[in-house]
Amino acid sequence: MSENLPHRPATSAPMQAVDWESEFSARIRAAFPTVATRCYLEQNFVEAPASVLAQAMAFLRDSERFDMLMDLTAVDWWKKDLPASAQRFEVVYELYSFPRNERLRVKTRVADGEPVPSLTSLYEAADWLEREVFDMFGIPFDGHPNLKRILMPDEWQGFPLRKDKSILAMDQDWVRDNLQIESGQ
Repeated sequence: MSENLPHRPATSAPMQAVDWESEFSARIRAAFPTVATRCYLEQNFVEAPASVLAQAMAFLRDSERFDMLMDLTAVDWWKKDLPASAQRFEVVYELYSFPRNERLRVKTRVADGEPVPSLTSLYEAADWLEREVFDMFGIPFDGHPNLKRILMPDEWQGFPLRKDKSILAMDQDWVRDNLQIESGQ
C-alpha cells in the first residue's frame, strides 16, 4: 500500500542526501576532516569512517552534549554482484542530547568481518545494543567486554538479518539439529 502514497514516487530512487551546513556541522567537520555531515528529509546525520568513530562519538558526547545513545542498529546493503571487499554494512547510531533537546544519527560503513570500535566505554547502553547487532548481522565490535549472542540460541549458525543467507534455511537447520524434528516453516 505504501507504493500508492501521494508523496512517494512509483519507483523509488536512491536516497538523495545533501550537505548539512550549520555552525554545529562545521564544528564537527573542523574536528574530524574525514567526517561528512549530511541531511535527508530535514534529518541531519554524520557519516564517520570506523577509524575515527570512537573519537567522533566522544566529541559529540563531551563537547556537543549528546549524552544518550538511544539506539544502535545496522543495515546490510548486500546484493549479488557486490565485491567481497565492499563496505556492505552500515552501522547506525541514534544519539540524543537532553540539554539541546536534539537527536542526531551517526553512521559508519564496514566490510564483512571488519570490526567497529565498541562504544561501551562512552555509553553504557552500547553493551547490549552492540551484542544485538553482532548477533543479528555478525558485525564484530572491537573492545566489547562480552561480545556474544544475546537473542539467538548459542548453537545457531549464521546471522538472521544478513541478506545473503535464507533465514528459513537457518531455522530449518537449527530445528533439525537441535530439536531433532522437521521445521514447520
